[in-house]
Amino acid sequence: MDLKLLLVSTLLAVICYSSAQQEGNECIKANAKSCGECIQVGAKCGWCTDPEFLKQGEATSTRCDELESLRKRGCGGAKVENPRGSQWVLKNKAVTNRNKGAKKLRPEDITQIQPQKLTLSLRSGEPQSFNLKFKRAEDYPIDLYYLMDLSYSMKDDLENVKNLGTQLMLEMSKITSDFRIGFGSFVEKTVMPYISTTPAKLLNPCTGDQNCTSPFSYKNVLKLTSNGQEFNTLVGQQQISGNLDSPEGGFDAIMQVAVCGEHIGWRNVTRLLVFSTDAGFHFAGDGKLGGIVLPNDGKCHLENNMYTMSHYYDYPSIAHLVQKLSDNNIQTIFAITEEFQPVYKELKNLIPKSAVGTLSANSSNVINLIIDAYNSLSSEVILENSKLAEGVTITYQSRCKNGVTGEGEMGRKCSNISIGDEVSFNISITAKQCPKMGKPETIKIKPLGFTEEVEIALNFICECDCHKNGTENSEICHNGNGTYECGACRCNEGRIGRHCECSTNEVTSEDLDKNCRKDNGTDICSNNGDCVCGSCECKKRENPEERYSGKFCDCDNFNCDRSNNKLCGGHGRCECRVCICDANWTGSACDCSLDTTTCLASNKQICNGRGTCECGTCKCTDPKFQGPTCEICPTCPGVCAEHKECVQCRAFGTGEKKETCERDCSYFNLIKVKDRDKLPQPGQAFPLMHCKERDANDCWFYYTYAVNNNTEKEVHVVETLDCPAGPDIIPIVAGVVAGIVLIGLALLLIWKLLMIIHDRREFAKFEKEKMNAKWDTQENPIYKSPINKFQNPIYGRKAAVL
Repeated sequence: MDLKLLLVSTLLAVICYSSAQQEGNECIKANAKSCGECIQVGAKCGWCTDPEFLKQGEATSTRCDELESLRKRGCGGAKVENPRGSQWVLKNKAVTNRNKGAKKLRPEDITQIQPQKLTLSLRSGEPQSFNLKFKRAEDYPIDLYYLMDLSYSMKDDLENVKNLGTQLMLEMSKITSDFRIGFGSFVEKTVMPYISTTPAKLLNPCTGDQNCTSPFSYKNVLKLTSNGQEFNTLVGQQQISGNLDSPEGGFDAIMQVAVCGEHIGWRNVTRLLVFSTDAGFHFAGDGKLGGIVLPNDGKCHLENNMYTMSHYYDYPSIAHLVQKLSDNNIQTIFAITEEFQPVYKELKNLIPKSAVGTLSANSSNVINLIIDAYNSLSSEVILENSKLAEGVTITYQSRCKNGVTGEGEMGRKCSNISIGDEVSFNISITAKQCPKMGKPETIKIKPLGFTEEVEIALNFICECDCHKNGTENSEICHNGNGTYECGACRCNEGRIGRHCECSTNEVTSEDLDKNCRKDNGTDICSNNGDCVCGSCECKKRENPEERYSGKFCDCDNFNCDRSNNKLCGGHGRCECRVCICDANWTGSACDCSLDTTTCLASNKQICNGRGTCECGTCKCTDPKFQGPTCEICPTCPGVCAEHKECVQCRAFGTGEKKETCERDCSYFNLIKVKDRDKLPQPGQAFPLMHCKERDANDCWFYYTYAVNNNTEKEVHVVETLDCPAGPDIIPIVAGVVAGIVLIGLALLLIWKLLMIIHDRREFAKFEKEKMNAKWDTQENPIYKSPINKFQNPIYGRKAAVL
């Protein structure tokens, strides 16, 4: 099982290596026939213009190769065509630093984006990058157009909007000193199914005694103006209308507001459209209910400020609205009642730079809603670009406030931008190929909702500089059968061959095939190429780095000797199956280094003066010495003493170096054996030294020291210490005991002598005190005899006569 896994992994490694090789050199793989084709393959590719560059059998396409490969193949830098892309900034006006209250500027004099115009010269596969700066200007002018649903359900809302002009002017003056406001209204298409069941209802679509105006699709009531009182007056004159179904025709109105710039009065400033309703919306396709099938044309159709084509064109689609709002830099604020919030939030997700606010039942909160939505919209900048030419790609990387960065789609935008904040974007544009005819293209990049933009002209590098100096019908190309350019012939139609020497009708002639055989016994072009016009054009291998060459394609650059699995040891190139070694390398596989620095010993002698340097490695001639520079002598005197402490600490954990053993003694491999017979013996492939050392406890330990063939130091040590023991220790013990006894007797005698001396001194002292006494026991005045005598009083008298 392990063998199978090994084989599979090896096969996968070979496949991956081969695939990497093929993908790694796309230049050769492209089979480019001219310099122009070559440089379009990728930014790594160059074309060699040296006329003598190609070897026999090599096709013209091999002039196209990676730059480093061309250099190795002998094509000097001056003869390599490798045009690079470039860029020129044509307009680079600095962003405006303006404070509110400063000198008033015209909108066209305010700059929020930099640069404004540049030209890029693009080479295929080579990106061109530039930085775009955006700064949100202070006191920037604002145009706001209020578009209101005037169906009957919005009656109470109209009353609150009538005073909106002056109130909104007052609030917006806190943001900008240049504010204009306009007003428009909408109801529904003026076709029967939408507004009434009978013609009589057209004049007054409301029920009961309600006085309503006739229905209409869209009316531009007030062009943008800075007169808030005029807004109040005209809005106050508006009347409610009505229709049958709940969805309204608001999309028709939004389209006209977006595309009728002159009628609305839009300036090139911040453009806000407030869309106020309490109902849903009709969109493309709904017009069929009224017999309208023509799609909306996205053009202005206002006459006397009324939309006149509502009966003719269908409602616009959402995508159509998104396009027109974006083209005209209009940011939309949907002021919607609570009931339809989910619908318009979904719509907001489809319309960039739009916001949704909840409108109260009578629109009393509309001013706060507008202010909040404006702040939300203006705090975010999102970049968009116009349609790109085929094969052109663009990437964005944002650098926003507080060091926040973004890439991919997030690289297009920055959020939480306050007035006066500056952010930047790094934009890279890459051409994967030249467009048809190589014509210049222009793209534009702008922040959504802003009128300013960056204009970028794209020029494509589709030909080499040497192409301009080409000679048509050159004699070099076989009597004028091609154009000689960039060191090679570009053949006219119907001609082939390196020098256009053959007609396509002559390619398979037998006479010409004879010129492609080395001798009669060999294959055409050694079976490694095709005979074209009597000359071999060698085949290309799957690995573009491997090539056949030679007059008969009998040479190649991949069948040379290898070392360490590398062709020519990685130190040379293979030419016609022979290694041509780099400087300081020799050998059939360029694996022998002529550099002797690796053989220098510490005494600066080559191989310590005891060997020769061969291919960068010392061959020691003195059998006692070994090692990379012949400086190690395992059998020389002093070796055992040199390694004693380290062997002792590593094998037994004792000795002077036991505290620093791990740090100082890890330079050899330690192998423990059971007894001395197991130690390596002389006569093996490398010299060794037998050592016998004694520790502080008079115990012996035995080991061998050697440097193996891999220059690794080895120590074999007997794992047990050899300490004195058995009969030999009895005399020592007896001597110790005898010594202890003698010492005890001596101490006893000394003690006895000291006691005798002490007793004699005490006795002498007693005698002296006795002699000095003033009385003895007979003369003691207080002495009392212990004998008492008693006498009978009648003793000696005669007895009385009875």
